[in-house]
Amino acid sequence: MNFKEINPSPRTLMCPGPVDADPRVLRAMSAHILGQFDTEFLDLMSETMEMARQVFQTKNKQTYTVDTTSRGGLETILTGAICPGDKVLIPAYGRFGYLLAEILERCGADITLLEREWGTVFTPEEIEEALKKQSYKALAIIHGETSTSMMQPLDEIGKLCKKYGALLIVDAVATLGGAEVKVDEWGIDACISGTQKCISAPSGSALITYNEEIEKIILARKKVERGIRTLEDEVTDMPHIPSNYLDLAQLQDYWGPRHLNHHTESTSMQYAVHEALRCILLEGLEARFARHNLNNNALTAGLQAMGMKIFGDLEHKMPVVTAIEIPEGVDGKSVRAQLIEDFGIEIATSFGPLDGKIWRIGNMGYSSQKRNILLTLGALEAVLMQHKVKIPAGDAVAAALEVYKNA
Repeated sequence: MNFKEINPSPRTLMCPGPVDADPRVLRAMSAHILGQFDTEFLDLMSETMEMARQVFQTKNKQTYTVDTTSRGGLETILTGAICPGDKVLIPAYGRFGYLLAEILERCGADITLLEREWGTVFTPEEIEEALKKQSYKALAIIHGETSTSMMQPLDEIGKLCKKYGALLIVDAVATLGGAEVKVDEWGIDACISGTQKCISAPSGSALITYNEEIEKIILARKKVERGIRTLEDEVTDMPHIPSNYLDLAQLQDYWGPRHLNHHTESTSMQYAVHEALRCILLEGLEARFARHNLNNNALTAGLQAMGMKIFGDLEHKMPVVTAIEIPEGVDGKSVRAQLIEDFGIEIATSFGPLDGKIWRIGNMGYSSQKRNILLTLGALEAVLMQHKVKIPAGDAVAAALEVYKNA
């Protein structure tokens, strides 16, 4: 029996993740495998930690990667920092706020959900009103809610968490590397991201950072597995972290000077993260944010010129995801399928109450390019016309070009 050689069709990924990996990242992944305790590899790990600190805009010592997807990164931080019975406030304004609750419920946390209509964000006053009602161990929130394309301002929320004694845990999976994320300045105690969005590497690694307050909790729950435990590894009375693989205490020792033999590092994926972070810093954070903002402005202008309605609160729209309402009577799946079949472009729909009602177009990392924006606008216009939608031909690309010209 003959099996297919892996030779995927070329695609332009304009969905909210995964997005196109930077070619430099893919080249780095083809490098020779090193042993995980080879001094060359340990040096790469140290460099990865320092570059990640710069991208997170933090001085946190504990800044590293976990060999898992971004969801695994969320579970690593949440199950490590939150003990059974801890009270956690979760302001949910889209699908992924509910994911935080799902993870925490499974590890026995006492969850309070604060809910908002999808397509909006929370005001500081709403958050403070909830924090006043009872004492919380932590507040966990999404920074960029890709299901709705909304981005929650965090600077005031960080101040409120300090005022009321709650830890602030932030999911920045969709924003890190494409929009401003200021961990230290915003008072974030723990922050999680992934590699498949604005970082522009394949999915498979989670970037995490946490401060000394979180670290104290982790160390109080520490339990090194018996086969590698030493006399110095005292077993504590606190509830132990329920996962062995996602055990922050052991992962911290793995990335620290001890280099605890907790698991075998995903060498090629570590090359990818290292190179992706290097590319981000080579471009410069401010220049990178400006690129995403410019391409976002061009995409938005083009869609509006086409007659598309942008979904949600425009004041709080993410620069890296744009949601548009599917025109009445149009088969959203058919449009997406034709975009892939005829143009090799992938966009997405959404989830839950927005499934089949909006399309989501990503503008992330390496995919955030002028040529991709223009190609996507032109392709979408052509496909909509094939679906008998009356739109002004040529206006979308012209409007986007005008944005680029004026920039």
